[in-house]
Amino acid sequence: MADAETRPESTRLADYIPYRLAITSNAVSSLISGEYHSEFGLKIPEWRIMAVLGDAGPLTQRDLVRATLMDKVAVNRACKMLGERGLVARSPNAADGRSHHLWLTDEGRAMYDRIWPNALTTYEKIFAALSPAETAKLRALLDKLLNAVRTIEGESP
Repeated sequence: MADAETRPESTRLADYIPYRLAITSNAVSSLISGEYHSEFGLKIPEWRIMAVLGDAGPLTQRDLVRATLMDKVAVNRACKMLGERGLVARSPNAADGRSHHLWLTDEGRAMYDRIWPNALTTYEKIFAALSPAETAKLRALLDKLLNAVRTIEGESP
């Protein structure tokens, strides 16, 4: 069996783009989360839920699973924790009695409003490594890849 030194470059994990995307995403999330975890006691999944609700407004847990691409259990756990802390509220979904709409409470909105500027500042520091054109291209490429995945899964992009 070939070791990493003799293996063709195309079969090395470091060259496997899904792996590179995952570790880059984890590095960025970890850097940003260090700030809101220590000050606000939020874990990455909890902040992702708050960020989506802060941006989009009320959503169901199913909507949150689709928006965050986290599994149902992680979304449920994060929503439960946020609800227990009084940061997220829920009400029955009149269109589907099996689900609930979730939204940021006033306390949740105030926390989101304190965290978001810091997250944005860290994002800007990270993306200063790219030109505006590179950032736009990266955004377009990521959209294209996500749409390809959704198409393969049988969903509309």
